[in-house]
Amino acid sequence: MVSRPRIVIVGAGFAGYRTARVLSRLTRHRAHITLLNPTDYFLYLPLLPQVATGVLEPRRVTVSLPGTLPGVRLVLGAAEAIDLDGRTVHYSGPEGDPGTLSFDRLVLAAGSANKLLPVPGVAEHAHGFRGLPEALYLRDHVTRQLELAAADDDPKTCSARCTFVVSGAGYTGTEVAAQGKLFTDAQTRRRPLKPRWLLLDTADRVLPGLDPRLSRTADKVLRERGVDIRTGTSVKEATPDGVLLSDGEFIDTRTLVWCVGVRPDPLAASLELPLEHGRLLVDPHLRVPGRPELFACGDAAAVPDLERPGSYTPMTAQHAWRQGKVAARNVAASLGMGESGVYRHRDLGFAVDLGGVKAAANPLGVPLSGVAAGAVTRGYHLAAMPGNRVRVAADWLLDAVLPRQAVQLGLVRSCAVPLDTASPELVRAPGAAQAPGRQTRTDGTEPVRNQPGGGHAVQPGGAPARHQPGGWPAGKRSAESPRRPVKRRGNPA
Repeated sequence: MVSRPRIVIVGAGFAGYRTARVLSRLTRHRAHITLLNPTDYFLYLPLLPQVATGVLEPRRVTVSLPGTLPGVRLVLGAAEAIDLDGRTVHYSGPEGDPGTLSFDRLVLAAGSANKLLPVPGVAEHAHGFRGLPEALYLRDHVTRQLELAAADDDPKTCSARCTFVVSGAGYTGTEVAAQGKLFTDAQTRRRPLKPRWLLLDTADRVLPGLDPRLSRTADKVLRERGVDIRTGTSVKEATPDGVLLSDGEFIDTRTLVWCVGVRPDPLAASLELPLEHGRLLVDPHLRVPGRPELFACGDAAAVPDLERPGSYTPMTAQHAWRQGKVAARNVAASLGMGESGVYRHRDLGFAVDLGGVKAAANPLGVPLSGVAAGAVTRGYHLAAMPGNRVRVAADWLLDAVLPRQAVQLGLVRSCAVPLDTASPELVRAPGAAQAPGRQTRTDGTEPVRNQPGGGHAVQPGGAPARHQPGGWPAGKRSAESPRRPVKRRGNPA
């Protein structure tokens, strides 16, 4: 009896999830498919700002992996090292237990993490926006700041708590600022508070990587809402009391949201194969040259852009989703099931949800704004989501007719979602070390080489925090209680 080939997929983001889904259909139980991922869900990342601002409940943007991937074995864990010659993947499970997976074909779809820059204080005092824990933390944090500001008698402290700084005016940062302003305005409608949102970027316009017409539409909506847009400006230093800007101005704030971009998961660099800015170089078939058993797609792969010779496809969900389909077909073809093909794709347009009924979109190159763009944007998201469509639509309907519930649950503490992590999807327990295979330097350069069997990041449901819900963040003086001293922690690594 001939044994079935073993296929291991590392990561269940847009690329990894699509690869597993299509492979399951193509192989029809003629191969063992294993999906290695730290969580048991696929996260629909584009709707994360709506979780942070109370529009959608957290589970609306998550899709169960076991429930939607028939014929695929899910292994919970974070990949720490890959032995290509031995054809094994070493990983750490959710309770720290080490494990090993053997493969005949490996698909690396490890995705990306928050991009770090060598800016003093950012790793300690800023928070990223790549995972569900970070969105839940931000939702609680913003609500808490407004509640504390309303009870504070010091006008300067009150103003600092009501000031929210977003660094990075790309897709994510623009949506966070646009929807965040609506969120805080709704909370302070009956309070004598004036929430202030600043959006910073070194570029000369918001959404610098997209069509200038989308940029102008988003800029107009943001300014009409009162968002202070600072182009050509960046964070020079972050402190417990605020941020120093590159133009010399100091902004008193207790909130810095870091949305400057993403970096490839350091797992790709650990393979010691040719890279392009941290991404694994692949051919148009998504195969790694010289390694017929290895495929890569999504943010972890530098895929040649056949529409623009000499360049590589950008790190976007749109490309990752479509690359996953091609990777699945080519993996199956390498096992004698079907024919191989190259990845070729033209952008069909982009959609940026600005909250309420406002959006900026250019489907098939047609620029839209206002209500029309909002309808197209939400229709696109419903069509693109692999599950929960009815629940998401129901939440949107309820948000349109009912006020949002602005309460802080205290489920995620500040120290549990450090910016300096390669696993933003995991909640870090106090004092828990990150797995050696996932560590990076605070400036985002030179990942530490993976070694199997090290410490582990703790998943949701790990060791409980000793502090009460809503406790003070580690690594800085408490923004929630400036008069009470807080023990300083070192930056978790």
